[in-house]
Amino acid sequence: MASAAVAPVQPAPVKYAGFWMRFAAWFIDAVLLGIVNGIISAFFGGGLAALAPRPGEELSPAKLAAVFGALGTMILVTVAIQFAYFAFLESSEKQATVGKMILGLKVTDLNGRRISFGRAAGRFFGKFLSSLILGIGYIMVGFTEKKQGLHDMVASTLVVSAK
Repeated sequence: MASAAVAPVQPAPVKYAGFWMRFAAWFIDAVLLGIVNGIISAFFGGGLAALAPRPGEELSPAKLAAVFGALGTMILVTVAIQFAYFAFLESSEKQATVGKMILGLKVTDLNGRRISFGRAAGRFFGKFLSSLILGIGYIMVGFTEKKQGLHDMVASTLVVSAK
């Protein structure tokens, strides 16, 4: 008895997330992180207010150093929170930040697999490069075949529709 040949299973076509979908996901994430950063800024702002000179008083070098130290610390704390948010969530089982989850997007490697924390970290820091060149690294998403930004190319990642 002859057996019928079984056709190989074809993988579903990958749908890459375009510029506007990714922008919308970023906006949701920016609102969430903005709330957190606002709380941090309020905390540091209270401390900075205590360092402010009284009317007619000069700002001493020690107080000026304290102000710069507090501002530097605030910046480091907010960048650390953003790093943790993006790197941990994009390398998690969900493969997405809250904004990407809401829009049904996920971050993968070039083979569609979950990315490691190290690759997610590289992607995060690659965004600084995308920003430094007047945002062109982000705009590239609208013009590349796989909808990759410069930071995606650096980290060998894709943002795809999970739906």
